[in-house]
Amino acid sequence: MVKLHDLEFEPYLDQKTLQKSVKELAERIAADYANKTPVFLGILNGAFMFLSDLMKYYEGDCEISFTKLASYEGISSTGEVSTLLGAGNLKGKDVIVVEDIVDTGSTLEHIVEVLKNEGVASYRIASLFLKPEAYKKTLPVDYVGIEIPNKFIVGYGLDYNGLGRNISKIYQLKSDPND
Repeated sequence: MVKLHDLEFEPYLDQKTLQKSVKELAERIAADYANKTPVFLGILNGAFMFLSDLMKYYEGDCEISFTKLASYEGISSTGEVSTLLGAGNLKGKDVIVVEDIVDTGSTLEHIVEVLKNEGVASYRIASLFLKPEAYKKTLPVDYVGIEIPNKFIVGYGLDYNGLGRNISKIYQLKSDPND
């Protein structure tokens, strides 16, 4: 059990499961980009651990960049996305957007619009986690590590109001026994 601020979280996924999924994603992406040099665009803050491990397993040439977006307050998405840090010049490049988690899809919709305006050659989306029940957009998520239920999770880069990103495993919000 882990307590962050006022909430308790219970174990959900271990490091071995996470690393297996990350390695498989890296291999799939490397096969698809065998003759290209993609730019991996990590969405901060959440994707930093996932992107770091993804790069350890990725065996092709690549570039790495970051952008910082915000759409969460507490354990809920606000539905509005703001850009806090830009990604730099991506014009004409093949971009792989690296997300920690896709739930409603608002962040993805925002970043894809930015990429189109930048004039990228192509883009694909890679996410360690996808919540199919919560996903409300039509954009394809090209590379998905693990599909999970629509429950709030922390650890491995994901946080609850700033805490929990440094936890090496994934924890989910403890269920209320009265539910």
